[in-house]
Amino acid sequence: MKAMILAAGKGTRVRPITHTTPKPMIPILQKPVMEFLVELLRQHGFDQIMVNVSHLADVIENYFRDGQKFGVQIGYSFEGRIDEDGKLIGEAVGSAGGMRRIQDFSPFFDDTFVVLCGDALIDLDLTAAVKWHREKGAIATIIMKSVPREEVSSYGVVVTDESGKIKAFQEKPSVEEALSTDINTGIYIFEPEIFDYIPSGVEYDIGSHLFPKLVAAGAPFYGISMDFEWVDIGKVPDYWQAIQSVLLGQVKNVSIPGIEVHPGIYTGLNVAVNWDKVDITGPVYIGAMTKIEDGAKIVGPTMIGPNCWVCSGATVENSVIFEYSRLGPEVRLVDKLVFGRYCVDKIGAAIDLQAAALDWLITDARQVLPSQVGEERRAIAEILSTAE
Repeated sequence: MKAMILAAGKGTRVRPITHTTPKPMIPILQKPVMEFLVELLRQHGFDQIMVNVSHLADVIENYFRDGQKFGVQIGYSFEGRIDEDGKLIGEAVGSAGGMRRIQDFSPFFDDTFVVLCGDALIDLDLTAAVKWHREKGAIATIIMKSVPREEVSSYGVVVTDESGKIKAFQEKPSVEEALSTDINTGIYIFEPEIFDYIPSGVEYDIGSHLFPKLVAAGAPFYGISMDFEWVDIGKVPDYWQAIQSVLLGQVKNVSIPGIEVHPGIYTGLNVAVNWDKVDITGPVYIGAMTKIEDGAKIVGPTMIGPNCWVCSGATVENSVIFEYSRLGPEVRLVDKLVFGRYCVDKIGAAIDLQAAALDWLITDARQVLPSQVGEERRAIAEILSTAE
């Protein structure tokens, strides 16, 4: 069976992470979010997967390659052009435009197929969803999820009749104006006839262009609300939610990696920590070759990536620390994300540590200022000597 993963967006709402990492490659406990989607598709028999790519396309392609090591076949549709210097310039054509581009190149979608956004953690029963879609005789089906009414203003709301046929959409309506509590999850099932509604050679979006056209045409277009875990990484706060959901065991198909060394505390290989002299409250994941000095305090849900160094007296609470980050003595991080030279708070506001002259406080060991060379070399040497 065939499927498509949408992976061409720039992920502007998850910056600064997406300056160097495409959104589908954002790690959930050291594993790209898109890898979970590939595994889910394989589990339900979708073993031929097309991925549209544009922004930082090489990062995605170099990781997944042809899909063989994941038990599937993967192909890539690059949306963009090559400039005079031979550099790839991404030019996304919209989600529906990306589907059309693949089909125009050579008819790939010849039966019922699934389209997933590449930036969400889900544990959906795709087999049951496809069965329902076919029983309805639908040309398109949206997998919906019901949310509490007070949350509808954060999502695109789908309005259906008693049979499940879609009548209208509301984009982030107020609580008072919302006609439904069913939201669009970005999980779609299509028949090949859907391409009769998608023009070629233009930027065209599934949500804002294709779906309104289907409603206006009275097409057999349905929505089904299903009970499943869905964590969308649309914005920086959503990333915290994704990490927390995994650490708290709320996403069934995502397990915490490493070894559980103490209740709720998981580590990768060769972590340097004296467990009797640190204060750690789970759920916490600590990546391989990370050093936690005596006197540090870590409160979950927290993820600390590999090759990090948390100095004595530092406190890390409800935070995400990416690889190769050093947290200085007495640093206190609560509801923060540390990524390279940036520190991001829970509402998405980013502090450029270098511009703020705070590199002495938190630094990425791969981006060393000249004045720090001696200090960082000593830091790395200490980590290596500890490992030995």
